[in-house]
Amino acid sequence: MDLKPVTHVLFDMDGLILNTEDLYTIGFQKVASRFGKEFTFTLKSRIMGQQSEEFAASIIEGLDLPLTVEEFLTETRLVFQELFPECKIMPGVERLIRHLHQHKVPIGLATSSSKLTYDLKVQKHTQLFDLLKYKTWGSSDPLVKRGKPYPDIFLVAAAKFPDNPPPEKVLVFEDSINGVRAAHSAGMQVVMVPDPRLDRTLAPEATLILDSMEDFQPELFGLPSFSNISPISTI
Repeated sequence: MDLKPVTHVLFDMDGLILNTEDLYTIGFQKVASRFGKEFTFTLKSRIMGQQSEEFAASIIEGLDLPLTVEEFLTETRLVFQELFPECKIMPGVERLIRHLHQHKVPIGLATSSSKLTYDLKVQKHTQLFDLLKYKTWGSSDPLVKRGKPYPDIFLVAAAKFPDNPPPEKVLVFEDSINGVRAAHSAGMQVVMVPDPRLDRTLAPEATLILDSMEDFQPELFGLPSFSNISPISTI
């Protein structure tokens, strides 16, 4: 592995910080079931990281659903209004975010979610997400012209850091193939924490692939080691 020191960190959200990818699967399958279709993991892998209208169009085409993009989004939003507020933090993530914040490492959020769905997802985790000072919501930000796997969201997110770091100094955490490709296209290193069902050979652009965020060693990228501080309290 050719790992280089970084100074700034960007986090994806769905499936990386929060377990919302599981909730997306429930919602999409509920719609697909009405038409006798199955929302497969293969299709899920293709759409992860896309913006709202993009993934809706991909699912409609992939499953041949007799719905418009707006109809699909309207129907799934009703499901997600109930599911998203119950989402949980993924293992190891809170520890890392609090650690980086305590050591004054600039950290930000780069999610394809809209601001509306973001607010639904984080309502029980606002104290943690407040630590991610610089936020980009891909489906709501007019500067993000294209969703992942295009680099737009990470370039926009990195530009929000006041000192405007070069891409090679930014480390991205992702769980999806599209996210990994987007970060790589932006010229950034990317740590992937994928769904265990994912074929890892499909993400050759990943700088490092981990089974869990609990396995991440910050010092590998020149960041402060966990051993440098006393245990961090959680919410």
